[in-house]
Amino acid sequence: MRYRASVEYDGTGFEGFQRQARGHRTVQGELEAALVKIGWRGTSLLAAGRTDSGVHARGQVIAFDHDWRHSPEALIRALNSYLPTEISLREAAVVEAGFHPRYHARGRRYVYTVYQGPQRAALRDRYAWHVVEPLNGVALAEASAALIGQHDFATFGTDPDEGENTVRTVQVAEWLDEADAWRFVIQADAFLFRMVRSIMGALVRVGSGALEVDRFRALLEARDRSQCPPLAPARGLCLEEVLY
Repeated sequence: MRYRASVEYDGTGFEGFQRQARGHRTVQGELEAALVKIGWRGTSLLAAGRTDSGVHARGQVIAFDHDWRHSPEALIRALNSYLPTEISLREAAVVEAGFHPRYHARGRRYVYTVYQGPQRAALRDRYAWHVVEPLNGVALAEASAALIGQHDFATFGTDPDEGENTVRTVQVAEWLDEADAWRFVIQADAFLFRMVRSIMGALVRVGSGALEVDRFRALLEARDRSQCPPLAPARGLCLEEVLY
């Protein structure tokens, strides 16, 4: 039977989600190692997407075929017992044989967290980008509004399939003010490679006054990757949910 499972992980100690050459610790590699320990004979699990090194997930989705004779709840318990503490399965269910977590997804939602203050906070630094200067919420909202709709996001990313399709549709791009922190929520039909971190690198500069809102809009229209400001750190980014 084919199983679909929701996975949560702290990406700090991993070199991304996707399995790599021996010696590179990845989320996929750990998941597949745990599956083997419960009798899985597959060669590669399926995933909704590939997160970068250091990026976290609360709602990554995977799928795999397995001859499991117990309940999905027992499957979760068995796999979690073999997974490292940074990874856990949240739920699992039997799905149709042709289900693919990437190609059947209608959209994905990411959240990026920025915290403010004169000093970095040791207990927050693992999951957020620390900025010293306060950010201008009005400027952030104005710049983010330009992202809504269908655009060519070539300035902010590359085609993950190594092609030339850099057009994506963004449904949500909003900032949540949480006293000493900002959370940027962005939802789209799909994302380019490093698209969210590239957008965040530019937006934080808008909020700090280093980049004008009109210049941000011009960057989007330029469709020129060479004009993109430096990436935001990976640690502030979390894949919240894959939508079906």
